[in-house]
Amino acid sequence: MSDVERVEYTPVSVRETLIQMKDISELMIDLAYSAALFNNRGLAEEVMELERRMDTLVYVLNMNLMLAARDKEDAESLAGVAKVGSLTNSISDAAADIAGIVLNNIGIHPIVRQVFQRTEEHLARVQVVESSILAGKTVEDMDLAAEVGADIIAVRRGRYWMINPEKEIVLPEDMLMARGTAEGLEKLQRAARGEVTEL
Repeated sequence: MSDVERVEYTPVSVRETLIQMKDISELMIDLAYSAALFNNRGLAEEVMELERRMDTLVYVLNMNLMLAARDKEDAESLAGVAKVGSLTNSISDAAADIAGIVLNNIGIHPIVRQVFQRTEEHLARVQVVESSILAGKTVEDMDLAAEVGADIIAVRRGRYWMINPEKEIVLPEDMLMARGTAEGLEKLQRAARGEVTEL
């Protein structure tokens, strides 16, 4: 497990923590497979960032579970929650292992890559510049799936992650994680880099 960032305790819903863990593990798997299959170091690095976030969430979850257990019965009823958290963390660890294939230059056999490159959907990341037509708009308002054939599935703002960010306003320097066709992702990347004035 990587170093856990220092966490000052604040009451956090166990349910909300588990939802975040589930969302992050799903995103990590998507990014890790794409990173490995397309030898994309950028996506692999994002997986490692998410792994650090997951380790912090596991720490927060365990802290809250310990504080919630008042007696033997509570401990028994919370054991299943702890197990779900542990298994979700195992998924994120596996995703990080897949990303490590790229970061450690291990590589994937060309036949595997050929098979997956034929799939319709790909993943990419792109950073938004100040002059981008995406800056200042919500993900929902842009309707990128219809406009360009790509969909923003997560936004990283510094170390803060927004998953399924429909209501989020995109800001300059945000890192967008997007899913779509190769052509759609290329259009999105050009828009994020400020190379086009309309979608």
